[in-house]
Amino acid sequence: MDYKSQIDKARMPRHVAIIMDGNGRWAKKQGLARMYGHKQGVETVHRITETAAALGIQYLTLYTFSTENWNRPKEEVDALMTLLVDTIAKETPTLMKNNVRLLTIGDTERLPEGAKRKFEQCMEETSGNTGLRLVIALSYSARWEITNAMQEAVRKAQAGALKAEDVNEELVSSLMTTASMPDPDLLIRTSGELRISNFLLWQLAYSELYFTDCLWPEFTEEEFCKAIVDYQHRERRFGKTSEQVLIKN
Repeated sequence: MDYKSQIDKARMPRHVAIIMDGNGRWAKKQGLARMYGHKQGVETVHRITETAAALGIQYLTLYTFSTENWNRPKEEVDALMTLLVDTIAKETPTLMKNNVRLLTIGDTERLPEGAKRKFEQCMEETSGNTGLRLVIALSYSARWEITNAMQEAVRKAQAGALKAEDVNEELVSSLMTTASMPDPDLLIRTSGELRISNFLLWQLAYSELYFTDCLWPEFTEEEFCKAIVDYQHRERRFGKTSEQVLIKN
């Protein structure tokens, strides 16, 4: 089925977030080492980023490396960081060509100096681009983010700049690393796992969730378009009744 032709360009999600899962299992299925799965996963990132940009999606956030991933074997972490640096260097011209701006969320201070420097260079080089915002969640976890937000709120209170009655949803959102972007309309998770794995816990409050059995290296443009079509067939009520949504529309 041609899902791309079914997409309603007038009802596109502004922000799509993806938990890219299944690289290691894909490699195992092929009888290969896990790193081959991660390398193939990079090709999927390239493909889906170009598709999202062509569809006019404004933000694409990819869960690339969690704070918990630092606990993986050192050899795998080191190889992932090397792959990250190589990928950034390779993809920067393509991002420029496609008018894509690179952003990041997460505890990037933990990154090796070389990876951190490459990321900063790419973000600077693409900072003037006005198309898709490609947001890489790197050394990220939602509990880390929420903890940091609480610490910042306490610092403001201790400085006399914040009172208890000032705390509301808008304030909390302003303290998140995603303060400059809309919450995700759609979360996609590949590989058949049915959980959100400490990802954007605050921001996903009213996001539509889409789970697919596809392993990330197998996730094609058509599969991405299928998720968009599924999203467009849902009724987003945000706590209201169907009748209220119909009246508003």
